[in-house]
Amino acid sequence: KGENYLPEAGDYAIGADASSMLSYFGNMLNGGTNTGFGMGYTNGDAAITGKKFMTDKMAYRGMLRLGFGSESTPGATEGDVTKDSYNNITIGGGIEMRRGSTRLQGYYGAMAMIGLGGSKTSYEYGAGAVDGQITEEKAGSTFGLGVRAFVGAEYFVLPKISIGGEFGWGLNLSSTGDASTTNYSASGNTTTTTAGGSSFGIDTDNNAFGVAPAAVLVHFHF
Repeated sequence: KGENYLPEAGDYAIGADASSMLSYFGNMLNGGTNTGFGMGYTNGDAAITGKKFMTDKMAYRGMLRLGFGSESTPGATEGDVTKDSYNNITIGGGIEMRRGSTRLQGYYGAMAMIGLGGSKTSYEYGAGAVDGQITEEKAGSTFGLGVRAFVGAEYFVLPKISIGGEFGWGLNLSSTGDASTTNYSASGNTTTTTAGGSSFGIDTDNNAFGVAPAAVLVHFHF
């Protein structure tokens, strides 16, 4: 039909985990039990990933998760309320270079990621708190930094739709602050802390990082 199978300068792309799609169609062909058709995230941190092609052979990559939330839950006793809040942020970017002129394309590149996260739970008591009851719990805030190089390949099964996979290697740093628990006391609330920690790793990112790619990737270009 004269349609171009390969990405071109100016195209955008969005990625998804293709595992459930392949399982669905595979089960349909062999008579197996289908478990549902869906699109998953391309990484373990539930960030949305995409590309912008600057030329036919070079694209910028991006990943983004902006998560904020809160919830209030009534307790067993009238007037009791539990309030939960959280934040989870992931931002990343990089560059991808491509090789090949057929529907089978190879690519390589590098990217960097930053992640922030934290949560808090507070307790309100309708009849008033008594000594020893917890009024607040805070998880230690987490900061993470990752840098990775990657290499992969994809095949364009339909115009501007590809299936492939990639491997990566890189550096990961993370730090978690102290967690705390506050208990009510008539003479003054008391707060106990649990020490946080840090981690460092250089490894293949399929083993070491929460931003490791899915086993099989599908990309839609437009």
